[in-house]
Amino acid sequence: MPADLSPALALDTFRAEVLAWLDTNFPKALAGKQAQTEAADQGGQDLADWKRALCGKGWGTPTWPSAYGGGGLTPAQARVLREEIRRAGAWNPIGWGMGVRMLGPTLLEYGTEAQKQQHIPPIVRGETRWCQGYSEPNAGSDLASLQTRAEDRGDHFLVNGQKLWTSGAQYADWCFCLVRTDPTRKHDGISFLLIDMRSSGVRVNPIQLISGRSPFCETFFTDVKVPKANLVGPLNGGWTVGKRLLQYERQRNEDAPARATEQRAIEAVAAEHLGRDAQGRIADSDYRSRLTRHLMDRRAFNLTLQRSVVEAGGGGPNAATSILKNVSSLLVQERSELLVEAMGQGLAWEGEAFEPAELAYVREWLSGKANTIFAGSYEIQNNIIAKRILGLPDPK
Repeated sequence: MPADLSPALALDTFRAEVLAWLDTNFPKALAGKQAQTEAADQGGQDLADWKRALCGKGWGTPTWPSAYGGGGLTPAQARVLREEIRRAGAWNPIGWGMGVRMLGPTLLEYGTEAQKQQHIPPIVRGETRWCQGYSEPNAGSDLASLQTRAEDRGDHFLVNGQKLWTSGAQYADWCFCLVRTDPTRKHDGISFLLIDMRSSGVRVNPIQLISGRSPFCETFFTDVKVPKANLVGPLNGGWTVGKRLLQYERQRNEDAPARATEQRAIEAVAAEHLGRDAQGRIADSDYRSRLTRHLMDRRAFNLTLQRSVVEAGGGGPNAATSILKNVSSLLVQERSELLVEAMGQGLAWEGEAFEPAELAYVREWLSGKANTIFAGSYEIQNNIIAKRILGLPDPK
């Protein structure tokens, strides 16, 4: 930046560059249609062109190093980019994947140069899908009890075991996986491996949830050969790498797609079903009070989130993500509950008797019950908050 160019002026110049680029590269036919295109896996050539243009610029991962295909932008520039993308009715088509949100940042911290060169560029281009091999049937909240074994066989590890709740495993190309490499130690006997899901011995079974969706899977590894080069971090040092990845997972992603319950203002939906009083307010005073508290909490959360990002100064997430994760999970659940309550029924499952939005609200309400469980349960986050932030001692 030239010496006579102030930071504010430099951002204005960058904003003008973004606006000009969006005008040339974002297909106007897609404006405001993220929910429709992603829900139905549509968008056709326009969406393909948009993804190619954004990823080719490195702006799908705006702050990642340009050496690996990222945008190389500062956090301030990335905020400007996101603002203008949203203002144009556009969105980041790769911004919510596990490669972008979780593995990529972790690999940039802990990966070897060869691992970064192999895996970061395909993530930047939106070419690979990743899944997370953490939880097991007997190792959920107590993740360090995991028993999936990786035995040293000279030039490779031989992996045997089972993972549970592996989101998107049926579509994934790769899995970042915590495995046990030393059975005599708990936390210090775990390693972090990258496993090609096309390897012989990998089997995936989708799990249907109460919401009717199957986003999670059981994943079985039977004599799966994994090259030693796929070990991230030191042998038996995977717990440290895995915890760091969880901080990235719990960090709210600004490119997350809007939920079904976020397509319309909740006040408008409630008024449509409950009516308005003579003063134009939602008629049910008790509901109105609870909705007001929810909106205040949500606004306070968003402001706190913005503050935490600024305070981090691009330094990455910390233990405070546990606070944000817990609050966010409860707000998501509360919003769905308020919407279902406003509709007056929670049985909209299928059929022409229900509007598409009603069906979406009920299924999201059911799906959202897991929000306080996945990515580390509500209780586990409270333990982290107590130890890492408040400095409280372990219970005797």
